[in-house]
Amino acid sequence: MDQVIEFMGNHPFLIGSFVLLLALFVRNESRRGGHAVTAQELVNMVNRDNAVVLDVRDKKEFDQGHIVNAVNIPFANLSGRIDELKKYRDQPVVVACKQGQHAGSAGTLLRKAGFDNISRLTGGIAEWRNQNLPVVKA
Repeated sequence: MDQVIEFMGNHPFLIGSFVLLLALFVRNESRRGGHAVTAQELVNMVNRDNAVVLDVRDKKEFDQGHIVNAVNIPFANLSGRIDELKKYRDQPVVVACKQGQHAGSAGTLLRKAGFDNISRLTGGIAEWRNQNLPVVKA
């Protein structure tokens, strides 16, 4: 540990550059897939802005419980089925997955396809359920 502290003291420019690059990387990754919204913000977006929920979980997980009126396109199939979402291009789209791990990547695919108003559900469907919000079972 003493060697790490000594290294940091001897190379402040190198350490500063690393911290700056790390911060820029984190900022870029968080913005690429859309900004994060909480479950309550999602409810408000659906009610006020007619937002569309895109659930990128597998069909089996989707059928076990999903947000009302959510559109299901599994993440593995999203790039091939993105044309199905073109009718929602002018609406806010909120991407939801199991725990938030695929939502950012799905948001990036949507941005590349020309969607501008993309958000991702923080914590995914797991957080939605933890807050005891309603789900529909197929």
